[in-house]
Amino acid sequence: MTATKEMNKIVVIMGSTGVGKSKLSIELATSFPSEIINCDKMQVYTGLDVTTNKLTPREQLGVAHHLLAHFDPAVSGEVSNANFRIAATSTASQIHSRRRIPIAVGGSTSFIHALVSADHDSPVETTNPDWILSISPSLRYDCCFIWVDVALPVLFDYLGVRLDDMINGGMFDELADFYNQYETYTSAPEGLRKSIGVPEFEDYFRRFGSVSQGDEVLTGDERKSMFEEARKATKDNTCELAKMQVEKIKRLKGIGWDIRRLDATEVFKAMLASDNKRALELWNKDVAEPAMEIVEAFLKDE
Repeated sequence: MTATKEMNKIVVIMGSTGVGKSKLSIELATSFPSEIINCDKMQVYTGLDVTTNKLTPREQLGVAHHLLAHFDPAVSGEVSNANFRIAATSTASQIHSRRRIPIAVGGSTSFIHALVSADHDSPVETTNPDWILSISPSLRYDCCFIWVDVALPVLFDYLGVRLDDMINGGMFDELADFYNQYETYTSAPEGLRKSIGVPEFEDYFRRFGSVSQGDEVLTGDERKSMFEEARKATKDNTCELAKMQVEKIKRLKGIGWDIRRLDATEVFKAMLASDNKRALELWNKDVAEPAMEIVEAFLKDE
């Protein structure tokens, strides 16, 4: 591969929340000379590490991660697509200058589009799902798009289990600290306060205060009821987000992006059955190995 070709290539890992994009990106980055650019709209901010499901330094396995916990929301406010484009473009250029390949990872189609689209004047993303149909399919990089997909009913079940694990693993206490700092949803910095879990738990913390999970969080019928309502709303909104993310990826594929889909449904069925050995075997067969082959062919292509 020539230097010119090498300095115009980007691997993009797409998919809805919870499908293993970060895991795959680490596996690819430890197999090819590459660095990761975070394209998740909530993980770009400092704070709420558990709630936004950021990889810990240990989980990053020494792979360079960029634009992860990069913006202080109290200073930057909500990061626009245009500002993300500037930061991500500079990051990609620096990675290319080191003769390495950027791997852009995230569920945000608008941030991914901001990075790779050749159209600087593309329309701002709206709640109308047809907005993607009006953008240009032209790209300014040679992109290898990989989409990790899971059948929604299976994914919804998994996301429910994952959220319970997150709540028990520090998310609740993190949200308690958040509301102890900001008191109300509207007083929190823009951007970060849109993280799923923050608005859903506002009424709970406003009513009962920022108590920790160990301080009798589930005592009392009213407290227990409001906690369960917040937890259910968080699960429902996480599933709705996943559904929207899949639809947007399908629409980008429909306008001409060459997106390679890898079906991880059987992996997640095995995970839900607590068959971790089988899940790992299926992950390697259905996701990791095909992705390795796709990227290897992409990097060899001149």
